Amino acid sequence: MEHGHTEFLREKGGIIRQAFQALFSRRRNWHHRTPRRLLPLRQLEAVAKDEWRTTGNDATFELADSSPHPGWNMLEIACERDITSVAAIITFETDKGSQVAEMPLRVGKVTKRLVYVPWGVRRVVFCPMNARGTFQLTHFRFVWLLPSFAHDRLAQRLINTHRQYRGLSVPAVLDTLKRQAREQNCRWQALAFADYQTTFISLCSKHNYQQWIDQVEARRQPTQAQLRELSALPSPGLGIILPVTSLTTPEALETTLASLEPQAGKWHCLTMVAEDTPTLVQAVLERWAEAHAHLKAHLDVVNMPASHEGVAAMRNLAWQGAKQCDWWLAMEAGDSLAPFALWHLTQHWLKHATARLVICDEDYRDAEGLRLAPHFKPAWNPDLLLSTAYTGRAVVIRRDLLEALGGYRQTDLKACGDWLTYDLLLRFWVHHGNRAEPLTSALSEVVYHRQESVSRHQAGEAVPMDALRYCFQQQGLLPSTGQGKSVKLSTGKLADSVRIHWPLPDAEPLVSLLVPSRDRVEILKPCVDAILGRTEYTNFELLILDNQSTCPEALAYMAEVANRDSRVRVLRWNHPFNYSAINNWGVEQSRGDIIGLVNNDIEPINAGWLTEMVSQACRPEIGCVGAKLYYPNDTIQHGGVILGLGGVAGHAHRFFQRNEDGYLGRLKLVQNLSAVTAACLLLRKTVFEEAGGLNEPDLAVAYNDVDLCLKVRKAGYRNLWTPYAELYHHESISRGADDTPKKRARWLRESAYMRRTWGDALDHDPAYNPNLTLVHEDFSLR
Repeated sequence: MEHGHTEFLREKGGIIRQAFQALFSRRRNWHHRTPRRLLPLRQLEAVAKDEWRTTGNDATFELADSSPHPGWNMLEIACERDITSVAAIITFETDKGSQVAEMPLRVGKVTKRLVYVPWGVRRVVFCPMNARGTFQLTHFRFVWLLPSFAHDRLAQRLINTHRQYRGLSVPAVLDTLKRQAREQNCRWQALAFADYQTTFISLCSKHNYQQWIDQVEARRQPTQAQLRELSALPSPGLGIILPVTSLTTPEALETTLASLEPQAGKWHCLTMVAEDTPTLVQAVLERWAEAHAHLKAHLDVVNMPASHEGVAAMRNLAWQGAKQCDWWLAMEAGDSLAPFALWHLTQHWLKHATARLVICDEDYRDAEGLRLAPHFKPAWNPDLLLSTAYTGRAVVIRRDLLEALGGYRQTDLKACGDWLTYDLLLRFWVHHGNRAEPLTSALSEVVYHRQESVSRHQAGEAVPMDALRYCFQQQGLLPSTGQGKSVKLSTGKLADSVRIHWPLPDAEPLVSLLVPSRDRVEILKPCVDAILGRTEYTNFELLILDNQSTCPEALAYMAEVANRDSRVRVLRWNHPFNYSAINNWGVEQSRGDIIGLVNNDIEPINAGWLTEMVSQACRPEIGCVGAKLYYPNDTIQHGGVILGLGGVAGHAHRFFQRNEDGYLGRLKLVQNLSAVTAACLLLRKTVFEEAGGLNEPDLAVAYNDVDLCLKVRKAGYRNLWTPYAELYHHESISRGADDTPKKRARWLRESAYMRRTWGDALDHDPAYNPNLTLVHEDFSLR
């Protein structure tokens, strides 16, 4: 009987299994939901089949079918479009309210994020992108997840991108959330999801700046008590230089004076009035001084004699004549100080006593007074300065530095105050060289508002070429490697930018290009053939570091190319893959004075790529030099490395379109960056050896290039990225993705090493602004 019962259960179980198998064979992907019908609601125009145009920032569809299953879902979206920095927004409407999820979209890849679909959803509304443009939705799917899997993915995201959970394990994250939930008497999943949501918020500086002002900047404003205490602080005082000329309008002057009147603390404004200033403008000064007692106490009006013409003369007369202020800011009529500018400056001076020059953030005001276009600047960045006047107008300079530099130079630049400041900063760089950085600091607060119409008009009046020519020719600044060769200047990729062609040494150095590879001849051959055929700089050797290849076609190609071109050598590395070890060994075998770390999936685009990189690497103050790399679809793969992105480091402007300028034009400007990728990196062999090479024991695969760059920077060199060396990079196709438990564990170990070793540096990248995100690669607002 017992045996018969067992047989009955076995037979019944078989029937049930067959039924489930039949069900799943018909609905194998039952947990997938792909909306088939999208009903346009507003701000959408059909362009062609499956192609749409958004006419505003709130274009929306309604999902007419295939609503997602309640509970945790992975939302997957891929969207081809003609603009880069946009986000999709999904809204689940229920009788109890709405739940909104935002996700910045990646170019050329499926973007994924967790969403929690509540019970009782009566409508799902979808915004494909929150900006004007055209798009085609190529992938849109909800994938229902088991709660345990969703919780693990959520915790991993928090560990990688949320400061509060950095360095914790998944169990530790969940324990932390549950403890907080008990303290706040709420569900831990709600807390977790709220923190998870913040890692996807992308505040575009073009579309969401006012939101950032309301939500972020507003929290930094001083209290009334702090403002009252300002006068008691040992502040050195701010001197403001305000030239008033025949070009000044009454309205512009009133705007500036109105911003000075409420400033608390120690300050003094010298208004330098040119002889030909209209009477109507002078009357504005008199009226404001009489009507505002506070302003009158801080304001001096200086009438300039005819013999002192020009803005440079006005500025010099101002700072030389007023001894009560140690710091000086040159303003343009029409611009304004932020309401708490002096408070922020005073706090900054007290923390940075050695600084002699402070670079502050600024933005613009339009005719209606609306703030826009924030300039969140990096700290002192000499090579960016040599490319363009990135520092803008919000630059505060100590009197002793002005004295040491001889003040503002009276030249044909006198028509535009912006370029007088730029000229002064270039001379500061010339005078102090590598000793300049300790004398500078950056205040990451918007303390200055530029009047949009005036600023844009004046921006075209001069270019930095004249100021740069003065530095190089009049000051006699030539690179020590030049041996009589001169620097050459040409117009850069942007208006008001300059490209500097640094001279190569008379005896061009031998460059050793190290290319690790294993099998995959379909990758290696295009790389090597392109380097040999598309590189105008010919004095190089190409070392193929063969890591245990067994593919007959790959071995045959290596033998053939080495026989065909005497610059190619094939060296055998018979050890398990370790990127750091194989390249360190390659450096030992190399003959060149300059080392090039090159991936085997790189293809040069412009013939001058190596000439540009070698000319930069030969400069004695420069360490690692990186290139501009593209994916095969012509989107940006590498625009330099930003420390802290994703927890350790990430690529700037990744997935931007090839022709885009990037944030403040940085995709088209030579600049100093803390790190660059070793997919294509050059540096002098002596610098490589001084830094100790690549870290073999701790960083076998990931972050070894970032570690090398940070060691080079610590040794006193500036790392540099140039947009004038362009190459394609088929990223990681030779090694594969980190998609196995073993690879994932290795990546976590290497990430932990970087946090332990460089934690403070990763949190404070001087080439990046603290107001910009460390979650996304698009320079959106934090």
